Amino acid sequence: MFRFANIEVLGLLPVVLVFIAAYWVYSIRKRKQLEAFGDPELMEQLMPNASRVRPTVKFAIVMVALTLLIIAAARPQFGQSERTEKRQGIEAIVALDISNSMLAEDVAPNRLDRAKQMLSKLMDNMVNDKVGLVVFAGDAFVQLPITCDYVSAKMFLNSIKPELIKTQGTAIGQALSTSIRCFGQKSDASRAIILITDGENHEDDAVAVAKRAKEEGIQVIVVGIGKPEGSPIPLPGTNNFIKDRQGNVVVSRLNEEMCREIAQAGGGMYVRCDNTNTATKAIQKELDKLSTQEIETQVYTDYNEQFQSFALIALLLLVIDFFIFNRKNKAITRLDIFGEKEVES
Repeated sequence: MFRFANIEVLGLLPVVLVFIAAYWVYSIRKRKQLEAFGDPELMEQLMPNASRVRPTVKFAIVMVALTLLIIAAARPQFGQSERTEKRQGIEAIVALDISNSMLAEDVAPNRLDRAKQMLSKLMDNMVNDKVGLVVFAGDAFVQLPITCDYVSAKMFLNSIKPELIKTQGTAIGQALSTSIRCFGQKSDASRAIILITDGENHEDDAVAVAKRAKEEGIQVIVVGIGKPEGSPIPLPGTNNFIKDRQGNVVVSRLNEEMCREIAQAGGGMYVRCDNTNTATKAIQKELDKLSTQEIETQVYTDYNEQFQSFALIALLLLVIDFFIFNRKNKAITRLDIFGEKEVES
């Protein structure tokens, strides 16, 4: 397959045609001026070293070189090459709780923003790892399929807010099931689910799903965020807090017992996230343990660059043009390269 990587550069090719047209007009005017000045044959005898062919040859060489340089700048690419890369890394799916309780401010600035800050630091330390993102509340869905594109991962992470899911609750089991499906086909890479939640209002059998993840070779790391003593939940856009049906302010508490049970069932670890970097360091240390095995990534294709050939030919033509003079050279004229005969003076 042949293509141009910078095909827009080919838009400069009409400039070459403009130069050719301008030179053609210039040549006609110059010939008419000579004819008006005197007999062409007589003028040729008076100027024995003048050449009518060499300027045209030099101009043609420059135009061909310019055309080749434009093509080279457009980066012609031909064929495809396959290669396989080896790396040491893991595949990780982040399951992030975005229920309203994650707006509680018992960690600064609030639970959800603190979780996003922690994940951003973890992504900064990723090099060869793959990461995906699942968000959940009373429902769960894939926010970002597993990828090596950390820039996109951070972009999606920053856009997360509780309004993404209308159904409130904490469907941790569903979030874990969705995360397991995100990994796709079995690979040699070590796999982990990083579950970040306050664990409140647990609705389904998350422990059973965590056991299934462990059986499939997926480690479940649970990050509890918040404080056991709890905190009221701010009502977005107001200075008030969320209240129950009886008008009492709802206090959201971190359910550490449930978080530990899920981590134990998933063969992973539990760590509580506070206002320090302790949780980030602990998670990074655990992920580093997993990324000890060298694996092969998927085979992907690349185009072979061909611009070097065009640039080299253009350079060679310009060197040749440098050694061609507008006037006749006696030594070269004897070779009659341009079909010229030396005129005896």
